[in-house]
Amino acid sequence: MIYSNRSPYNLRRFAAALVLGGSLLTSQAVFAANNNGEVKEQVATIHVTGTGTVAITPDIAIINVGVLRQARTARAALDANNTAMAGVITAMKAQGIADKDLQTANFNIQPRYQYYKRSSTGEQKPPKIIGYQVSNQLTVRIRDLKKVGAILDQAISLGINSGGNIQFTNDNPQEALTEARKKAMKNAMEKATTLTAAAGVTLGRILSINEQSSMPRPMPMARARMMADASVESAVPVQGGENSYRVTVNASWEIGQ
Repeated sequence: MIYSNRSPYNLRRFAAALVLGGSLLTSQAVFAANNNGEVKEQVATIHVTGTGTVAITPDIAIINVGVLRQARTARAALDANNTAMAGVITAMKAQGIADKDLQTANFNIQPRYQYYKRSSTGEQKPPKIIGYQVSNQLTVRIRDLKKVGAILDQAISLGINSGGNIQFTNDNPQEALTEARKKAMKNAMEKATTLTAAAGVTLGRILSINEQSSMPRPMPMARARMMADASVESAVPVQGGENSYRVTVNASWEIGQ
């Protein structure tokens, strides 16, 4: 058994550890001096990472659609934008989308400039405002996934001319996350048991557990399809696939001799 005082040399002697398969296993109990000069035993520990993943079918689609209109005056551009967006919102509600599932975002008014080239004498006219553009985005939560394609086509025919993302998610993923946590902890315990058995020691009491979880990310929509001709009769082909919820667990145990 190794003892230590405050000497860096002695501290380095008992600080050796064994790294096995992404897990840290300190192979023996050691002693270290605290600030009062008292020697206390440092418990040998094993640190393991476990992962668990659960895939489930999404039940909600979240789409972001936008209207951009240009005109000579800000008032005219705003009126045109309001008219188009009001038609889109009315159509969404007619499709059964509730008020709570409609949210306006990223409303913006910007001037449009004409820029002049520099003359042969080096002079350059300042830019001139030639009009304005108004953009407005709408976030829509669609709870009936069978309607996603038809709603996108209808929105385009009503004046939607910009958009970026569609996300398939779950209204309540907690059950899936709970199952993923169980799998991650089971995976960590299996790793710890295997490593300690291989090292000829036993697994003691658990010292700490912490987790990190990851959620599905939004998928970019095909902009070319979003800008498609409104006369297309067939609905936009949409596949929801599955959402994978992943949990990573970091756990530490004492090592029994």
